[in-house]
Amino acid sequence: MTDTALSVSTARVVSASRPRTVTVAFGAIMAALAAGAAEGLIRAMRGGDEFGATAAGLLPRLAIYLLVAAVALYMVNGSRVARALLTVGIGVVGMLSLIIEPLAVLLSTDDYAVLFAELAPTSAVLVGCRAVHILAVIIAIGAMYTPAAHRWFTRR
Repeated sequence: MTDTALSVSTARVVSASRPRTVTVAFGAIMAALAAGAAEGLIRAMRGGDEFGATAAGLLPRLAIYLLVAAVALYMVNGSRVARALLTVGIGVVGMLSLIIEPLAVLLSTDDYAVLFAELAPTSAVLVGCRAVHILAVIIAIGAMYTPAAHRWFTRR
């Protein structure tokens, strides 16, 4: 009987701990924020004469990123509301803002080779930052809704 009681007790402790996928989701959100910040800084540095206007554009982005980071901290500690906010915020609104510009560029051209043939090194880095950002958001949203994560959030 002692073995059974110990097994049940251990099972509760294991199920009460944060699933690895929630930690992965948090890491992916932080990676997405880092990629977005890098993209914003590169765009600001590329701004040339318009650096002031571009730098001022960084302030709202910084505020949004800080808000997302704060909500992600609540999510990683078990908040279902934070998970829902992140799902809508970065999974829907944020993802749309990430894909609209590249999609518009792709749809507006007849020759895709021209797009990539004249790609400057900084533009290539920006494309990489955007790709990492999008991939990280997809990983984060997926990780937040794995069966283990879902069970953990619904028990909180």
